[in-house]
Amino acid sequence: MPELIKLYIRSALWGLVLAAIFVGILLWFNIANLGALVFGSDAGVVAVLALWISNAVVFGGVQFGFKIMAMAEREDPPRGGTWVGPELQAVPVPAKAAQAGRPTKR
Repeated sequence: MPELIKLYIRSALWGLVLAAIFVGILLWFNIANLGALVFGSDAGVVAVLALWISNAVVFGGVQFGFKIMAMAEREDPPRGGTWVGPELQAVPVPAKAAQAGRPTKR
């Protein structure tokens, strides 16, 4: 099996674990009265399953993205950038000073 597929499966499994912990914390601390709603409903199991799977997709995707981006290699160290656009010119703008104690008219 290719290494990238193994990495994706490991990331998905970590996403399932992290999502289970997250949903457990949501229910245990009754965040937004979610625990009482789930435990007091007949469809609470389905709601928890949907919440767990949807968060697993998010957490697994974040894990996979983080691992992929961490694999990047730089051949040469980053250097300071240069401006590629047109040369900018300063333009003087006249401004009147406000009198002390009086707000300016708009």
